[in-house]
Amino acid sequence: MAGNKKAKGKVEQAKGKAKEAVGRTIGNERMEAEGRMEGARGDARQAKEKAKDVFKH
Repeated sequence: MAGNKKAKGKVEQAKGKAKEAVGRTIGNERMEAEGRMEGARGDARQAKEKAKDVFKH
């Protein structure tokens, strides 16, 4: 289950970076901001899962 959540975090990070890049390219500040938020959500999920792993071992 933890691996699945880590993968979801990676997907969120990738989608966020892509959305941010597209927003920057087309000059859409809202899309760029949404991409940053989505990427940050993925970063937070990754950090949470890594912390769980540290306490698990």
